[in-house]
Amino acid sequence: MAALRARGALRLGGDLGLSVAGAESNVAIGLARLGHRVRWAGRVGADELGALVLRTLRAEGVDTEYAVTDDTGRPTGLLLTEPRLGTLTRVNYYRTGSAGSALTPADVLPALTPGTRILHLTGITPALGGSAAESVLAAATAARAAGITVCLDVNHRSRLWTSDQAREALRPLLAHIDLLIASEDELPLVQEAAPGGGESETVRSLLAAGVAEVVVKRGARGATVFTADGPTDRAAREVDAVDLVGAGDAFVAGYLSGLLDGADVPARLHRAVTTAAFAVATRGDWEGLPTRDELGLLDRPEGTTIR
Repeated sequence: MAALRARGALRLGGDLGLSVAGAESNVAIGLARLGHRVRWAGRVGADELGALVLRTLRAEGVDTEYAVTDDTGRPTGLLLTEPRLGTLTRVNYYRTGSAGSALTPADVLPALTPGTRILHLTGITPALGGSAAESVLAAATAARAAGITVCLDVNHRSRLWTSDQAREALRPLLAHIDLLIASEDELPLVQEAAPGGGESETVRSLLAAGVAEVVVKRGARGATVFTADGPTDRAAREVDAVDLVGAGDAFVAGYLSGLLDGADVPARLHRAVTTAAFAVATRGDWEGLPTRDELGLLDRPEGTTIR
């Protein structure tokens, strides 16, 4: 979707910056910058904002061959962000009736071509409407049957749907998910813990249900990966926070990049917290994400000039 970013409170007016956003496109760009072959499947409107989305993805090296341009008059989705207090940002969505809300299985299934290794999905797409939810389930089912690793980032957006609606749509996906990513407060949306069990019981039940890895994002406290071998923790990298929007998607891009490279869990987590730190330290959802040769920049002494 397109993104309009305010520099101050929206009600006061002022300039807006126009860019592109969306969790799936953020992850796609993050992976492409790290040198991976990435394909984005989705639906945009036959309008200038849709052209901007596709142009931006292509410019970042993302394959848009299977992207669909809606010819029925549905517009490209839009969001507005405004900085409200420090790094606290308020987001308003305009996605009802958008082209993305009309996504169908026929739009996404052809993109699962031979050689595809990972299908990345989020809980945002099914929040857009019935056909979009059907498309996510169809893609997960087909990918799992084809031996493709299926990754789901819960990514709950309370302004798009309620927790109960999210539970109803997301829990049927579990049978097809290999890698589940969620923040601490999102875990109950996919699996209820036994009374008094808390996070550990929830994770245990997810692993027992067939999910191979559960990644819990803890914000400034880093992240934990749970597998059958037990938990692995990683602290966040310390940077001066400028903009927290997009940090979770950057984390996912880094983690999936490590997975594609065959790295072990600690190495994947290291790359994930590194890419997340780049997002936090720069403005925009994806604009500051690193290329592969920039991953070591955070290890340089502060004030270093690269000549």
